[in-house]
Amino acid sequence: MLTQEIIRRKRDGKALDVALIDEFVAGITSGDVADAQVGAFAMAVFLKGMDTEECVALTRAMTRSGTQLKWNLDRPVLDKHSTGGVGDTVSLMLAPMVATCGGCVPMISGRGLGHTGGTFDKFESIPGYRAAPTMAEFRRVVKRVGCAVIGQTADLAPADKRLYGVRDVTATVESIPLITASILSKKLAAGLDALVMDVKVGRGAFMKTDRSAVQLARSITSVASGAGVPTVALLTDMDQPLGSAAGNALEMAYAIDYLTGAVREPRMHAVVLALAAEMLVVGRLAESDDEARARLQRCLDDGSAAERFSKMVAALGGPGDLLSDPWKHLQRAPVVVDVQSDRAGVVRRIDTRAVGLAVVALGGGRTRPQDPIDHAVGITALGAVGDVVVTGQPIAIVHARTATDAERASHAILDAYVFGRTAAVPRSTIRERITADGG
Repeated sequence: MLTQEIIRRKRDGKALDVALIDEFVAGITSGDVADAQVGAFAMAVFLKGMDTEECVALTRAMTRSGTQLKWNLDRPVLDKHSTGGVGDTVSLMLAPMVATCGGCVPMISGRGLGHTGGTFDKFESIPGYRAAPTMAEFRRVVKRVGCAVIGQTADLAPADKRLYGVRDVTATVESIPLITASILSKKLAAGLDALVMDVKVGRGAFMKTDRSAVQLARSITSVASGAGVPTVALLTDMDQPLGSAAGNALEMAYAIDYLTGAVREPRMHAVVLALAAEMLVVGRLAESDDEARARLQRCLDDGSAAERFSKMVAALGGPGDLLSDPWKHLQRAPVVVDVQSDRAGVVRRIDTRAVGLAVVALGGGRTRPQDPIDHAVGITALGAVGDVVVTGQPIAIVHARTATDAERASHAILDAYVFGRTAAVPRSTIRERITADGG
């Protein structure tokens, strides 16, 4: 069928059968389908949706579009994926922690989407780190170290790589079928034994409401389970930045502080432990959540998780002393400015999406797929909901390339913070646990 007729059929709300989906995905992979047509298809799916059968077919077609890894290991192959948030550095710490506890973590990460940061971009902030290695090197590092965090390569789900980039700039990121197929095509291609999903919900997430987040979590767990990969999803809060740092090198430094024990913020620690514990349990490396948490805490406290992280960085070409002297290697922004509050009161609400967009405007994110990333820029010391602030007190620190950029970002941060006389009732950091069987 003509490509435009496939798009027309979905635009008109009709279901696509497996053959049509396979044909369209093959065209995405080969380049026979133009970027404009990929964007039109994404918008049609965004507006008209897909049923479960269509989503399964799209996921499988994108999985088959490239290499599918097979692991012959004596350890379970596990992974975690986040739907994206602001100040979310969980993957940076979680991968070496789970590997230290006996899992094998071949984590294939994405670039930033819209206002959210990408794990791939964060690792690219490390000089020398090969975030896009060959599949042979990826396999070697995973087998030797136990974990490797890389970006999506041309080998794995190439159809998704192209569709992913188009979604970022066509306002179709939030489509549940496209999110499901994008995530799972890469995970299925990676040869996982089990998966844990971190579905963000709130003002800084693509899923703004609990209802939409539950829909996505149920979509992912049901499609993954149907494909033979046991999957658990946790709904986690993104009404405020998860960590106090946002920006690639700044988040890398934040993760290093976490692993070495210099700073472990409570909200971040809660999410890291919850997701990592789920991985150990679903991977049958721990019999209970309590046992898993105890093991994970030990690997942090005794430094073995930090050591594992260091080995992974070195194995992929990064500096061997990154943990002991991160700012010897990470880029620093030339302009650093305190954002001083022009009001007094208690922080009641944060427009988290606006915070993420402020990082993008500084150059720390993309508005087009081909845009370069400035790894040095971003925001640190972000105030949290419930903080008591006096006039003139810093509520954040902007790291910028120019004074003009810093001033613009400072205004955006001030506009993102809402103050009141009393603190708002905080939402639970972990909102809900969802499994394919309705748990």
